[in-house]
Amino acid sequence: MLDIDLTKVWQQFVYNPKEPLIFSSGFFLFLFALFMVIYFAVYKHHRAKTTFVTLFSLYFYYKSSGIYFFLLVAATVVDYSLANIIFHSPKKSVQKAVLILSLVLNLGLLAYFKYTNFFYEIFCNITKNHFDPLDIFLPVGVSFFTFQSLSYTLDIYRGTLKPVKNILDYAFFVSFFPQLVAGPIVRAVDFIPQIFKPVVVTKEMIGKAVFLICSGLVKKAIIADYISTNFVDRIFDNPALYSGLENLFGIYGYALQIYCDFSGYSDMAIGIALLMGFHFNINFDSSYKSKNITEFWRRWHISLSTWLKDYLYISLGGNRKGKIRTYFNLFITMVIGGLWHGAGFRFILWGALHGTALVIHKLFMSIFPSAKGTKQTWYSQFFTWFITFHFVCFCWIFFRAEDMKIVGDMLTQIAYHFNGQIFTEFIKGYQTVCVLLVIGYALHFTPKSLELKTENFIAKSPLLLKTAYVILVIFTLVQFKSADIQPFIYFQF
Repeated sequence: MLDIDLTKVWQQFVYNPKEPLIFSSGFFLFLFALFMVIYFAVYKHHRAKTTFVTLFSLYFYYKSSGIYFFLLVAATVVDYSLANIIFHSPKKSVQKAVLILSLVLNLGLLAYFKYTNFFYEIFCNITKNHFDPLDIFLPVGVSFFTFQSLSYTLDIYRGTLKPVKNILDYAFFVSFFPQLVAGPIVRAVDFIPQIFKPVVVTKEMIGKAVFLICSGLVKKAIIADYISTNFVDRIFDNPALYSGLENLFGIYGYALQIYCDFSGYSDMAIGIALLMGFHFNINFDSSYKSKNITEFWRRWHISLSTWLKDYLYISLGGNRKGKIRTYFNLFITMVIGGLWHGAGFRFILWGALHGTALVIHKLFMSIFPSAKGTKQTWYSQFFTWFITFHFVCFCWIFFRAEDMKIVGDMLTQIAYHFNGQIFTEFIKGYQTVCVLLVIGYALHFTPKSLELKTENFIAKSPLLLKTAYVILVIFTLVQFKSADIQPFIYFQF
């Protein structure tokens, strides 16, 4: 008989703070296989579908944040109720008051879990008291489902969306597990109408989903995780121990790591949703191909940048109140975007740097409007890309470094202790890391047309070829798999 330790089996199903449930784990693949078997038995029946998926999503969130899944349930009940009051109230003043209450509750929830210790530390520094951090657990994905839920309330207030009639339908939208903990941020106006449509999953959709999920796994579990644990983390932990050359490549490595980590999650989320018959918009579009900072933010974390534009920048006045106000609105939107990413001055500085760059670019285009329509030469395109890429990489230092001392040490090493002569030894010492950096950036800069051709080829290929592709990806993943689970970077936001 098989000697099975039922205690260990049970432990797989309960929350473990050291092992959050992530798409790249074997346990998730097992759960998802069971989920899909039941899903395709109930998907034709609307209420059975929404109930089953919502319950599974809540369990998925429990495996990520433990008892705090009750927080998601409470937020769902509160926002559903407030949105109904807004829609059915005939008085604009009441609608506005309820909207403000919704904003206070949602942003207050976010502020408590994410920023209490940040502001408490500032208070202690001002009053010269000892700072002892409060024991406040940050639920995974709270920033994402807060913004997602707010889009529902705001769209109903603006009159662009009608509330759903049943709270289960709203719970389905808020808790939908593929994008629950790390995005993309799905708008209510884009997703809710899909809930009520018949589920259709074609062979091409399955093929595209397989391509996206496998691409995400390669990005996350092979490229991002390996260069993180074997190179980037070592550099950022103590940059003074390494040469300027190694620090520079550590920054290049982190730029690739965060892109592969976050876009990899988005690819998997989009692919998993597609297998279930739901369509998400693209969230990353080869961001490092950008030739100016405005283009970068049209390609990077598109769901967040468009959310901030539509619900914050435009609400502040957008570009409707003169140039000075436009520049201020743009800058403050990016500062708030930086603060959304993390409770720390370095995140604010990261947002401020991007905000300043966006303002400078917008100012330049207003002074030289003809530059917009002028066809650039290849060397001018290369120059603008080079400047944009390295500015973004420079900003990533503040985003990744634990404190400003790390930032200072990295910049000092690059400026005064570069030691370019060790380049050959560096390549030999980090052979696998360098190969993955080359592969990662090469895939990133692959022409869009070739990428789409590859996707279409996989999508339309026979089942046998799809299976071989999946097996190859899994085999490669096993070769690179580290002993410890590497959570997605954006879980902390």
